[in-house]
Amino acid sequence: MNSIHQFIVKPIGERYNNEITIGDKKLIVNSSISDHKFVNREAEIIATPLAYKTKLKKGDRVIVHHNLFRRYYDLKGKSVNSTKFFKDDMCFASIDQVYMKKSENSWETLDNYCFVKPVVNKDDSNLSKLKKCVGIVKYNNSALEALKISNGDLVGFKKNREFEFLIDGEVLYCMQSNDILIKYENKGNETEYNPSWANSS
Repeated sequence: MNSIHQFIVKPIGERYNNEITIGDKKLIVNSSISDHKFVNREAEIIATPLAYKTKLKKGDRVIVHHNLFRRYYDLKGKSVNSTKFFKDDMCFASIDQVYMKKSENSWETLDNYCFVKPVVNKDDSNLSKLKKCVGIVKYNNSALEALKISNGDLVGFKKNREFEFLIDGEVLYCMQSNDILIKYENKGNETEYNPSWANSS
């Protein structure tokens, strides 16, 4: 069973991550199918495309687009699957909807994607809890390496690129190399942002 041009993937766990555990208590954080923030992004590859070669293979653990496993309400108010739905819990995913793969015990970005960690805003005159368009590179790629931008570097990025992913208990922004605008040579005393709920399992 293979698609011609797309991967076939299924979620690792449920399609939505609606509960977190704090101590010995379970807390429901989402009760709506409409909120994309709680859609599971971790998937297993069931089959690879036939039309082209890829370094990804069946069984690989990957990070995918937030809409693959999402459900919607149609115009009649009926709950329906996304257009990527295949059958059971399996969905199709194009190559540009697969962002990272698990390599042994670490994540490896694919193609032009990278992940940036938000940082806490320490400016008392600004009410925002996070620095706007500033973060620390968590997972870079070969294009950024060529520009001497490495994991741990403080960078500035384009507006409206704060696409949140929860990966291994960390809130990260998914973006592409050309979204990174500047590398700050003098990294200050930045504090990485990670809310308490993020590392609850």
